[in-house]
Amino acid sequence: MNPKLLALYGLKWNPFAPDVPVSALLASPKIDTFCWRVESLAREGGFALVTGDPGLGKSVALRLLVEKLSTQRELTLGLLSRPQARLQDFYRELGDLFDVQLAPHNRWSGTRLLRERWQAHIESSLLRPVLVIDEAQEMMPSVLNELRLLCAVDLDSRALLTVVLAGDLRLTEKFRSPELLPLGSRIRVRLALSAATPQELVECLRHAIDQAGAPGS
Repeated sequence: MNPKLLALYGLKWNPFAPDVPVSALLASPKIDTFCWRVESLAREGGFALVTGDPGLGKSVALRLLVEKLSTQRELTLGLLSRPQARLQDFYRELGDLFDVQLAPHNRWSGTRLLRERWQAHIESSLLRPVLVIDEAQEMMPSVLNELRLLCAVDLDSRALLTVVLAGDLRLTEKFRSPELLPLGSRIRVRLALSAATPQELVECLRHAIDQAGAPGS
């Protein structure tokens, strides 16, 4: 929608576009509670999970969560861009996100350097770094297990990282497999999205139009 057409209808932006400002998104009580619980989880580390069929608002929930976490100045936040990557590229991206020089062919050294960086962050801020992974159903089981082992220390009694996984229902099916059952059992915070009721849809529509409105135009 071009600016002239937006002005014609008194709008600052297209309220139905996927890239509306985060401040204009409507956070349901369920999403608000999830964001609050992830903020608390960042003090101890561990895994959180967002699931739902396509189109039910997983990306909206993640955008709201990232915006909320970004207000904490001492918190390091990373967004994984290639969930489908193999182990070597996965390590490369982790190194880039957390500013660590890694040799992807030497995973032992990579694990040590990443853990040292995360431990230093915890000591300085008392918060675990947060890694957000959208479309996590595309992740290979070997990468998911590597992530589980990477952030666990002291015989799995302590976590150095907070990980938020988001994906469709294929992800929950993966966690039922024997290979990924140990990871599935470690998820501490969950947000399961379902279809909105007619009342919720009306509330969302009104909110979107109100936020996009430009009365002075």
